[in-house]
Amino acid sequence: MQGETRRSGRENRDARPHGGYGAAAVSKAVLLLTALLFASCATPAPSPAPATRGLGEPEVSVPTKPADAGVTPPAPSGLEDPLTSGLPGPQDLKRLDFRNGEPRLPIKLMEGREVVTFSPRARMRLRFGGPGDKVLDAPAGSRWTVRVTQGEPAQWSARVQLGEFRFADKAGLAEAQETWRARGLAVRTHTLGSVYGIAGKVIDNRRYLLLSDEALTPEAAAKQQAELLRRHGLRTTLFEEVRKPSRAILELKDENDAVVGLAQDRLDAETPDGTGFDVRQVEYGVGYDFHAFEDRSFRGALQFAVDRSGKLAVVNVVGLEDLLKGLVPSEIFARAHPEALKAQAVTARGEVLAKVGIKHLADPYLLCSEQHCAVYRGRTGEAASTTAAVEATRGQALFSQDGRLVDSVYSAVCGGHTEDNDVVWGGPPDPSLRGRPDLLEPAPDVPGPSNLKAWLATADVPAACKLSSFAQPTKFRWEKRFTQGQVDALTEKLGVGTIQGLALSERGVSGRARLLTVSGTKGATQVRGELNIRRLFGMLNSSMATVEAERDAEGRLTGWLFRGGGWGHGVGMCQTGAIGRAEAGQRYPEILRFYFNGAEVAPIY
Repeated sequence: MQGETRRSGRENRDARPHGGYGAAAVSKAVLLLTALLFASCATPAPSPAPATRGLGEPEVSVPTKPADAGVTPPAPSGLEDPLTSGLPGPQDLKRLDFRNGEPRLPIKLMEGREVVTFSPRARMRLRFGGPGDKVLDAPAGSRWTVRVTQGEPAQWSARVQLGEFRFADKAGLAEAQETWRARGLAVRTHTLGSVYGIAGKVIDNRRYLLLSDEALTPEAAAKQQAELLRRHGLRTTLFEEVRKPSRAILELKDENDAVVGLAQDRLDAETPDGTGFDVRQVEYGVGYDFHAFEDRSFRGALQFAVDRSGKLAVVNVVGLEDLLKGLVPSEIFARAHPEALKAQAVTARGEVLAKVGIKHLADPYLLCSEQHCAVYRGRTGEAASTTAAVEATRGQALFSQDGRLVDSVYSAVCGGHTEDNDVVWGGPPDPSLRGRPDLLEPAPDVPGPSNLKAWLATADVPAACKLSSFAQPTKFRWEKRFTQGQVDALTEKLGVGTIQGLALSERGVSGRARLLTVSGTKGATQVRGELNIRRLFGMLNSSMATVEAERDAEGRLTGWLFRGGGWGHGVGMCQTGAIGRAEAGQRYPEILRFYFNGAEVAPIY
């Protein structure tokens, strides 16, 4: 369990299936998926992929030279000679593939690498990208090294992303446009997301982005972000647009360090039965204090591509169910009650589907394996208990009473009360994401969040996340103290001088705040947004909090004390609460029905 499922930004989703479809219509929807997915992306749309041949079918083409080599490098002993074949271009790495009705997704394992070593767990077929594409078969257990050479980074520009709106929230988008124009900033809109069909269900996760109108260099865009933070207390992200794709030659060596072949921009590796690969020294936790390397094993296929910096990106193309087997154990305790694990598997499946075509638009993959998307360790991270939960709920997702795919978000500890989606992320209210008390028994004498100080001070709250055997007392209720100097340093970019006042307001039903007023010796400003407030103070556990000034005997400000409850945004399923409900005898459909306001579990494949 990682505290919450997002560490940088938050998307408001509008995922609305549009009624039942017959088999022919669904087939058309699936065929149209790629075009719909990339029509809204800033990067160029991929060319159609040529027909591919099964791994067991014979080759019918003739030998060819590598893309930029004068001679064909010798094949290692015991392997077939490289042969020509068709291979989709680099942008096809972002294609959402379907096999047996189950989506396969390209997931980044690591990037920015010069060299990567891997081994197949079964017979492998390698495909080399570039003019005169080649194919090479290799035995199980053989060791291979991919090295990037002649790398050229991508050229890209950026616009500052000012807001994000559900596709149905036309009114909210129009209001935000007028607000920014009144502030003197020219803006434009961009439609993001896709519509696609899976086994009779049409999934629509489109939304609008509100962007600054001018395309800037990355450096100029960063300066504009800093100015928006100073003037309006708004922390923003960048919307990136690739002007010229990155390029490189990928060099493949065998275990004797002999060059076997060269690929232009892309190299694919696949085992016929999906057994997968072992990858040496997978980098993880970049930017965190747990940054390290680990040998890992993955199901599915591997794709070696060129990242935006002109270096090597390693991508795992894996079926959604196998993805979940390596993902769910990172999101919840594997020792938790089986019904809670099933609830987590269903919500995680819906979350993955909701992210398709939304993130990493300028990268050669759809999702990453870090906290930005969801932590995924492949076969290495699997646990028998969570694998059983994934298999028991195969293909199941949550649907609202009006047939929408539910945006099945979750956080670690709700603190006794969940929150409304619009309080945390803005946009229109989602009927499936309404905050409510998360109590396992009636408690008429317990003050609610409307009396926040009393609510946070009450120890005997019969909340599911407090009564769970996995309860975390220091997350259910917590304190965080800052010195005056620390607060001044954290708020320096706001430009208001020495801090004299902090005030939280615009609270939701759980008591979570979405507005912070910061007053100082040089003026005052406001920080809007639940996540922005938490980030300002080094990632507070939640914004269900109060803040008080601390003074010395002479009345001088010495610091600030936050008292709060919960860990995470509090919208949707409380993961620790789900464990408590399972331990109290509830099955996973009942748990999900509670947290998502009557939503029902239904198969999508």
